[in-house]
Amino acid sequence: MILRTTVETPLGPFTIFSGDAGVVHTHFGDDGPGDGAELDAGENRRLTAPIRREVEAYFRGALRAFDTPADLSDLGNGFARRALETVRTIPYGQMWTYGDVAAAAGVARGGRAAGSALARCPIELFVPCHRVVRAGPGLGSYGRHDERRRFLLRLEGALSDGSRRP
Repeated sequence: MILRTTVETPLGPFTIFSGDAGVVHTHFGDDGPGDGAELDAGENRRLTAPIRREVEAYFRGALRAFDTPADLSDLGNGFARRALETVRTIPYGQMWTYGDVAAAAGVARGGRAAGSALARCPIELFVPCHRVVRAGPGLGSYGRHDERRRFLLRLEGALSDGSRRP
């Protein structure tokens, strides 16, 4: 069964879809996949309360690592999954390059492949892709959500002015 909950954040509504093995999809805003399980609203809220509390604590600056797992099983066992699992290990407030992620995931020269895997990641925050930046100047692209990345990096203290690395 997939449960759905939405948390109000400084970046707007954040919707989380979770199953027995953890979070399977997230998105900011009103667009996204269809509804989760049809449960009584009270029961759904009770079951999703721990996830909601974690997201709220993260945006208050009181949570540095999510206990709720990200369920990446739909990605199989290839490089994309290894790259996203590697991203989950990047400490709060730190930034790695795509090359760093690729090397840690076992492909020394796989920075582009890591970038492709991160671009298709269905789970924001719980897989902190915003912490992965380009090797050269600037942060690189974050889809159409560069301001979201800057906000999250500033929240974590990894970015002081939103445009340059510390």
